[in-house]
Amino acid sequence: MAGSLALMLTFGVWIGLSLLGVASVGLIFFIDRPTGGATFTAMWGISSSWTLTAMPLFILMGEILHRAKIAENIFKGIAPWTTRLPGGMMHVNILGCAVFAAVTGSSAATVTTVGRITMPELRKRGYPDSLAISTLAAAGSLGLLIPPSIILIVYGAIVEESIAKLFLAGIFPGIMLSLLFVGYIVIWTWLNPKKFPKAEPWPGIMSAIKSSGNLIPVAFLILSIMVTMYRGWVTATEAATIGVFASMFLAFLNRTLSFSGMYQSILAAVRTTCMIMLILQGAKVLTLAMGYLGIPRELAAWIADMNMTPFFLIVVITIFYLLLGCFLDGISIIVLTMSIMLPIIEGAGIDLILFGIYLVLVVEVAQITPPIGFNIFLLKGLTGKSVAFVAKSTAPMVLVMLLMIAILMSFPELATYLPSQMQNAADM
Repeated sequence: MAGSLALMLTFGVWIGLSLLGVASVGLIFFIDRPTGGATFTAMWGISSSWTLTAMPLFILMGEILHRAKIAENIFKGIAPWTTRLPGGMMHVNILGCAVFAAVTGSSAATVTTVGRITMPELRKRGYPDSLAISTLAAAGSLGLLIPPSIILIVYGAIVEESIAKLFLAGIFPGIMLSLLFVGYIVIWTWLNPKKFPKAEPWPGIMSAIKSSGNLIPVAFLILSIMVTMYRGWVTATEAATIGVFASMFLAFLNRTLSFSGMYQSILAAVRTTCMIMLILQGAKVLTLAMGYLGIPRELAAWIADMNMTPFFLIVVITIFYLLLGCFLDGISIIVLTMSIMLPIIEGAGIDLILFGIYLVLVVEVAQITPPIGFNIFLLKGLTGKSVAFVAKSTAPMVLVMLLMIAILMSFPELATYLPSQMQNAADM
């Protein structure tokens, strides 16, 4: 089965079809009983999951905002406040990506949209390309962590965990990772002062406050989604519906989205949703095949016999996912491995919400890891630099993100506090 998967991926077969093909090998050649009915039941079960209904809506919201030029307003609102910070406008990459990620949930959309605005401005002002690329690549991956996150929806559907709780769990780690990125820029600036242009003049407090008005619509959109879910007023799917209508309203106010743009947004959302659903169906059938063969049970027993501590187990799993991230995208990694990882994690007593945030952080690192780090290829096309240059520039950010993983696992309350408060509010 592993050989079949490697062969199919090598020849460029779609990941969803590769998973279905590998599952078929296991079901046909290694299982003696009929499995056709169970196979189609498994595929229909994941396709009709109510948990996943939020996914296409959040994807549509992100596509609308991507075409409504919301990122330009984010840039205008943040830029005046960064002029006095060490590193200057380089911080716009981090903060702009963090805010835009919070309204799109997509790493690719964040990197592409924010990069198109900030890279020309940073180059025009003489900022070093290497640092601009590294901050954009790393901060762009915040789209996977800061809610609403598509990958957290997929994870929640697989492990049957609350999407609202997972969204809340990603807030503090997302903010802390953003601050670590900002800290890296400050340190880099202090160590390399001659590589930075002269600081731009402070526009004045009133001018900065006036520019911040561009952030009000975005802040309204974020709060309308997160507060309603945190208070338990709406489900994740209902919050996604609110987000779609709110994004359409913002686009209408800005007069930046035509009927053609709306059609393209819907079409792009349908394509992305179908791609993810095909991968999920393939992974579900593969999970069924491995269940019949007893692979997860045997692997969990093997891990248990090794008597690894939770810390050492996390180290081993991190290395495994980083290696896997060199060849697969984030969603594929999660749906392909969770059938094996779930019994191991539950057996080790690791909280599923904590593990979900940890897993997204590891996948974020994979997004900037060669040879198939998706953000690396996006920035190659965006900046005209070679893959080697982009990969070398992002290497320090990989260390920063690994530091964040260590902090999260040392202080799990970063991910579990807000979900626990949501549970307490629901119990009152």
